[in-house]
Amino acid sequence: MATQKQLRASITEQIVAALESGRTPPWRPPWRVGPNAGFPANVVSRKPYRGINPILLEMAASRHGLTSKWWATFNQWKQLGGKVMPRPLHVPPGKWGTTIVFWTPVAKTERDEEGDEKTDRYFLMRSYTVFNVDQVEGDHLDHLRVGHEETDTNGPVVIDYEPAETAIAATRITVRHGGERAFYSPSEDFVQVPSKASFTEPDEYYETVFHELVHATEHPTRLNWSRREVENTYAMGELVAEIGACYLARELGVPASENLTNHVAYLANWLKAMKSDSRFIFVASSQASKAADYLLAFSRPQAVETDEPEAVLAG
Repeated sequence: MATQKQLRASITEQIVAALESGRTPPWRPPWRVGPNAGFPANVVSRKPYRGINPILLEMAASRHGLTSKWWATFNQWKQLGGKVMPRPLHVPPGKWGTTIVFWTPVAKTERDEEGDEKTDRYFLMRSYTVFNVDQVEGDHLDHLRVGHEETDTNGPVVIDYEPAETAIAATRITVRHGGERAFYSPSEDFVQVPSKASFTEPDEYYETVFHELVHATEHPTRLNWSRREVENTYAMGELVAEIGACYLARELGVPASENLTNHVAYLANWLKAMKSDSRFIFVASSQASKAADYLLAFSRPQAVETDEPEAVLAG
């Protein structure tokens, strides 16, 4: 069994390779329409995955041509009457399933020098292998596949931005419009973005607002994360905001913007940080999930798969 360090290193290597390939960043998946498309979720619990897991699942989806958002372990599919398909010949051994991680709380009690019991609590990272419904046989599971929904998906695709507007307003974070720059002001606690009309596409406007709203969760009255993350740097903050904005866009039905200016500007720094510290992407994706959950909770409280606790660096 891989150690905590080996598991983190293996996952980081996958993400570094994806970024160095020049393709779209793994946290910016293709936009798909329908109730079975969207943010990766467990088919049994119906809860979306969090932390680094959406990134890992999207990389696997891209690699294998998978389109559904529904995932589960081998045994979970078996219990649902499904059968995981045999590994195709072109897929290397051990690469048909996708490794995801969860954090398990562990308590260890010891006696100190004076004979008093002392309990230390920490988290251990454990890995699981999951498969997409597109990798599972069973006609009775077709209702979970993209294109097999009961609703009509053959009509024209209409993007509804109202959920995004509702979510932004519900946060009660002040969003000011005007000027040519987008930023969050920590001292005055407001988000500033150019006017909506100045953006080429609505998608770019909403992703910009989401990006700055994630930064706004740094505020002491909210998540206060920039103060608590030991490794916090400007590059780290930008990666948290970029991933968090993509998570928000995906859950609110907003297509990912094609503007990769921020990504290109910080890519070299992100790669350097990931290569020198395998915990970097775990911290960033964990905080991005927390920020997205925090912002979404104002408009639609939801339960999520808790896979990234506060002690994300333990182990």
